[in-house]
Amino acid sequence: MSFPKNFLWGGATAANQIEGAYDEDGKGLSVTDITTAGSLDAPRMLTYKLNGKLEKMPAIPGAGLPEGAVGAIDPNEYYPNHVAIDFYHHYKEDIKMFAEMGFKIFRLSIAWTRIFPKGDEEKPNQAGLDFYRHVFEECKKYGIEPLVTISHYEDPLYLSEKYHDWGDRKMIDMYVKYATTLFEEYRGLVKYWLTFNEINSTLLMLSSFGNNVTDDKVYQHAYQKLHYQFVASARAVKIAHALDPNYVVGNMICGIVDYPLTPDPKDILANRHMWEQNIFYCGDVQAKGKYPTYAKRLWNEHNVHLDITEQDRKDLLEGKVDIYTFSYYMSNIITTHEVKDKVGGNFAAGVKNPYLKYSEWGWATDPDGLQYYLEVMYDRYDIPMMVVENGLGAVDKISADGKIHDDYRIDYLRMHIKAMERAIDDGVDLIGYTTWGCIDLVSAGTGQMSKRYGFIYVDRDDEGKGTLKRMPKDSFYWYKKVIESDGKDLD
Repeated sequence: MSFPKNFLWGGATAANQIEGAYDEDGKGLSVTDITTAGSLDAPRMLTYKLNGKLEKMPAIPGAGLPEGAVGAIDPNEYYPNHVAIDFYHHYKEDIKMFAEMGFKIFRLSIAWTRIFPKGDEEKPNQAGLDFYRHVFEECKKYGIEPLVTISHYEDPLYLSEKYHDWGDRKMIDMYVKYATTLFEEYRGLVKYWLTFNEINSTLLMLSSFGNNVTDDKVYQHAYQKLHYQFVASARAVKIAHALDPNYVVGNMICGIVDYPLTPDPKDILANRHMWEQNIFYCGDVQAKGKYPTYAKRLWNEHNVHLDITEQDRKDLLEGKVDIYTFSYYMSNIITTHEVKDKVGGNFAAGVKNPYLKYSEWGWATDPDGLQYYLEVMYDRYDIPMMVVENGLGAVDKISADGKIHDDYRIDYLRMHIKAMERAIDDGVDLIGYTTWGCIDLVSAGTGQMSKRYGFIYVDRDDEGKGTLKRMPKDSFYWYKKVIESDGKDLD
């Protein structure tokens, strides 16, 4: 066996990391628009006004501003997402290059604030609707299927401030109205939808990546926020199916494989509990339609009491996702023991795995972990799966011959494609693969351009200098060959 003929090969992006044009054609401010640049050593910051004074705090995906704060742009700071790679004005050129590679699918997200600038308007912004219609029509011109993320770390700033980052049940209605607008507007142009990007990142930020939050109030907010998002997602799924039976709606999980360091039963149990909190919890609710048995233990550990209604439970059960999709970059080690050999980096911290190699951002390259994840999740949920993010962030140099020889990226992707093939041979119904950052984009974690993932090089640096000129890398031609051969030619 190998990859099926109708396998959906492609690449993935997010609106706030590629579009730019942050204040054009009626677009409102998203939380990412007040997020500064950072680096491997310095965090990205959220800038805001509190009591009339400009302040800033570290930006954590999905985290809100302090009570009483109003997001603001500081003229002395650099905001890489304001221009990003200017896909807003280059989309025709970029989609043409995706078509040259042979893309069958292109994952992108919609900026909520292009459609509803503040998030709670009565009527959508027509210029925003038109922009995405043009993008989808351009995709269709080349036979590329759009895979659309409805919410990709892209909450309207106004709503985030007003409702304390999903701290209010009213956010469900705001999201459902937004999603319904998209389902109605793009019927016939879009088939595949994802409700929330990496929905479990809210939990990952509490106890992974070197974080160890102990404040019960933070857990209360995290689990309540997730509950409202689960209900919003489920209602969106129901509406999508009612509007168009051809719609396929998925969840999207940040997929990280955790291994126990030792055979000590305490490590085995700690590892199991980490999987339950960080990975299974969100997947179980969205794919099985109900809270799992271990949810009570997770809530009790931090005195969490959810605002949850019988209607919520009904919606969750009726709004199960059709496909399970996830990002996969790396694996981690879990232990209850003291360890000296640790790794640190961008969203990476913990015990070093001696069997794996690490990127300069501290991420472990572990293709076997991808196979393991696919097989565990398919066995658990028994619905079709897609890997919608996977790739290697690296510094690319233009060689003396004027080209970019990114054999390190090719090696990384080759290993992971082989891992997917093994999972398919083992019976996993894997229907698609979209590599992350198929064109260079602004890194979500660090705000850098120098952390590049793309098959296509974009001339822009970490200070916002450059021509924005596009150029294929060696990996561009390699991936073209992979797609042409349905994954057979990986040389």
